[in-house]
This record gives sequence, C-alpha cells and structure tokens, in this order.
Amino acid sequence: MGTVREQEQQSNVIGIRFQKLGKLYHFRLGGENGDVAIDDFVVVETRRGRQLGQVVQYVPSDEINRRRNVRRVERKATPRDLVMQQIWQGKELEALILTREKAHALGLKDVKFIKATYSFDGSWLTVAYTTENKQLKLNELSNSISRSLKARIEMQLIGPRDVAKILGGYGACGGPRCCSTFLTEFSPVSIRMAKAQGISLSPSEITGMCGRLRCCLVYEYEQYVEAKKRLPKYKSKVGTPYGDGIVLDVRVLRDSVLVDVNGEYHEVLREELEPLAELKALQEKAAAGCSKHEDGACDCGNKGA
Repeated sequence: MGTVREQEQQSNVIGIRFQKLGKLYHFRLGGENGDVAIDDFVVVETRRGRQLGQVVQYVPSDEINRRRNVRRVERKATPRDLVMQQIWQGKELEALILTREKAHALGLKDVKFIKATYSFDGSWLTVAYTTENKQLKLNELSNSISRSLKARIEMQLIGPRDVAKILGGYGACGGPRCCSTFLTEFSPVSIRMAKAQGISLSPSEITGMCGRLRCCLVYEYEQYVEAKKRLPKYKSKVGTPYGDGIVLDVRVLRDSVLVDVNGEYHEVLREELEPLAELKALQEKAAAGCSKHEDGACDCGNKGA
C-alpha cells in the first residue's frame, strides 16, 4: 500500500460533490490539473452550466475503464471562485423570497418553493419545489424570475424525503434527521424491513417526519435477517433444558427465543436449543433407506433399517 498521494497519482478520475450531502459525480482530470488533491475545489461543466464542486475521492484505477464517458475537469478553483460562491450563496434567500412573491402574484397554488441555489458565478439559479399537482406549469414563473434576476432558471421538482433533507430539524428519535446529517443518497425502504425487526406497524412507529417510511429501518435490516436464519421460527417445536416446547417469541438481539414448556415460559439461548423438526426429518430420511439404488446394489452407505 502506498501513500494517499501515490494512490491518487495512479488515477485521473475523481468523485465530486456539489453540495455537502449531495450525490457523488465523476469527472476526469487532464494533465494540466495534476495538482488537484482531496478536499480541493474544481470548476466543471454540467448540464446546469459551470459548477463548483469539492473533490472527495479518487476513483480506483481498476474502475476507470468502465467510465469512458466521464466529463473532464475544466480547472482548479481559484480563491476568487470561492469568494464568488459565498457572495451568491448570500443572495439565495432573497431569490427564494422573490420566487414565492411572484408565484403568489401569478395565483399559483398547491406548490411550495423550498430552496433556491445559485451556481458559483450566479449565472444559473435552481429553485427546488414540491407539489402533488402533476399538471402544474411553471414556465411563466420561470421566465419572470429570469427577467428579474438576469440568470438562467431551472425549476426542480423534489420529493418529501428531499424536502426533509433541506429543512433539517429533528427526527422521532430526538436526534438530528439522518438525511440532514450524513445520508448522501436515499435507499429503498419497505414494510418488510419493519416486520423483520419486529417493529410495530403503527404509522407513528415507522413513519418519519417526511411522511415516508423511516430511513433508519434499513440500517439493521440485514443483520436481523442473518441472525434470524440461526434461530428457530415462531410456533416451531424445539428442545430445551427444560423440556420440549413451542417458540412464542424470537429475540434476535439477545440471540435467544421465548419458549412455552408445558405452560411455563423460559428464555433459551440459541446454543441451548435442539431443533426437533430438523432432527425428526433426518431420522425419517435415514429410516427410509436408499432411494437411488432399488436393485439392492447400494454403495452410498444408506441401507435403511
């Protein structure tokens, strides 16, 4: 293993984020940008014009061949670029207020404008909004804002999870929302994940502030699935130090089950259990004899009773 710098020099594809918790985008460095390092800012050309992004990683050399259509980095950002970005960021709230005022004047309803984001040089303004009205047209509003601010406007429709990410605040756990602190992308979440972890399916227990299933349902799901594979299922018959019984509850985190043995409840650890159903199946298979050699010329060792 070489140093971080040596590893960087082996690759000319970098991962860039345009926002602190935004998605990762890949760009290719040219020979003139060989001094770009992690945490540096670079200027790149995107479908939204020239943008300022921060380098967060170098892509491993063995993945480069699969990224043939990667755009090139235009140049390393200068101190002037960084100052310009701060200046335009300071005007974003003003742009958002202007957007809301013009929307009200145009009589637009059933729409909420969440955030306005300038490109680092102020040439492009992206307005994030949310609405349930799929027929909503914002062309007139976009043109009006463009004339007032002298910038190209993009109206970006976002979902409830993205709204929660932008607004921040606290989750049901009492801590800052995951989406606003460390999640860079949203993973698919399903009811199945809540069921696997034994969580109540009450909406108040599994729904986040955004009105969608909580992102944290994903975090321990795979661990629960793997742990449950080693434990008997609910209502299965098992042998325990207290006698044979029926499983009433599977306690994954404790690696144990609650067993009903003749009307008495006992918590039994996994290593103390005997899977009676599996043992019975093995005994029946052994007693059945060989099913492959009916002529008696058995050479597999399973000759039956």
